[in-house]
Amino acid sequence: MLITRHLGCRRGARRVLTDINLELRAGEVLGVLGANGAGKTTLLATIAGELPAGEGAVHLDDRQLDTLSPAVLARRRAVLPQSPNLSFDLSVREVVAMGGYPFPELSPAEHESLLRRALTQADAQSLIDRRYLGLSGGEQQRVQFARVLVQVQACRAQDEYRLLLLDEPTSSLDPKHQLMLLSAVYSLTRREDIAALVVLHDVNLAAHWCDRLLLLEGGHTVALGTPAEVLTPDILGRVYDLPVRVVSHPENAAVPLVVFGRCTHAA
Repeated sequence: MLITRHLGCRRGARRVLTDINLELRAGEVLGVLGANGAGKTTLLATIAGELPAGEGAVHLDDRQLDTLSPAVLARRRAVLPQSPNLSFDLSVREVVAMGGYPFPELSPAEHESLLRRALTQADAQSLIDRRYLGLSGGEQQRVQFARVLVQVQACRAQDEYRLLLLDEPTSSLDPKHQLMLLSAVYSLTRREDIAALVVLHDVNLAAHWCDRLLLLEGGHTVALGTPAEVLTPDILGRVYDLPVRVVSHPENAAVPLVVFGRCTHAA
């Protein structure tokens, strides 16, 4: 299990996160919400071990995260950043295959099977022979998603805690592929007992696909719980500074549907 206790983080002189406490269990999807600058990306980067925790600690199972080597971390968690930077003229196959690099023990046949499965899960199998830099932004996002799927599914020890960290993975995708990506994440957590943390801006996507939500404001936890517990008019209105209505989703009464009103601030 991944656990944070009194986690704090600074970027230079600015405090970005303060006293974040959470547990992320295997087999669940945790959505992280908040307005711009709330600390969502910093939280993900700190949990990934890419930023140091200035206060408190992050534990992966019974070990403090900063005691684990990059090689060990790469076998336990896979990260899809908000804007993957890749300027080399590689093929899609080569980019997706990078997900298998932390697992040199994989045979060529196992590696190929993982690659093909991940491309199918990401609806990117038709792109396999294309050049990565020639793809649209949405196509590149699906290829990068396939890469992290290879990485998180490559571990042979199925009883070992594995973590998938996704920072705004739907931002460049059309509605069809937004739903396909989150459906793939949800199914993967159930089928392989993988934990997933997903930073999202769309509260309704989060309500539908996440088991629990963490709502941040100014680097602090505003609410942590089920979508119904977190997505209330009072909480959302205060965090987003907008009129809010919350109703039952017409296709699933257990899922809240959030309707934001028009902003009344002067232009």
